[in-house]
Amino acid sequence: MFRAELQWLTDGPTLKLEGRLADGWAEQARSLVTRSVVPNGLIVDLSDVTYVDSVGEELLTWLSSIGAEFVAETVYALDTCERLRLQLFENVAGQEAPSTWSARTQRGVLLPVEMPGPPHGRQQ
Repeated sequence: MFRAELQWLTDGPTLKLEGRLADGWAEQARSLVTRSVVPNGLIVDLSDVTYVDSVGEELLTWLSSIGAEFVAETVYALDTCERLRLQLFENVAGQEAPSTWSARTQRGVLLPVEMPGPPHGRQQ
């Protein structure tokens, strides 16, 4: 299962990813971000991602190349960010995002995209 939400918060746009970032789901997440102009200052929350395959890694690397910063509150997410050399989001005080994240997620409009099963009939 995979879920992606693009949240337009007062602090800027945030892409929250949950579940398995793999194959067609990674392409769906890219599509969500690029529906119009790619937002400046994009923050990508990987805290609820449980798996990333090579297609997902390509997406995260591409997001990083366009200036996205990442929130990682779990060991898996932190390891993924470290392995791919993704820039972690920091607040003004220089602390990593977990200390500010709950306040950020209480504001904004959610644009959910949910995919209950694997794309193209494949099991993950």
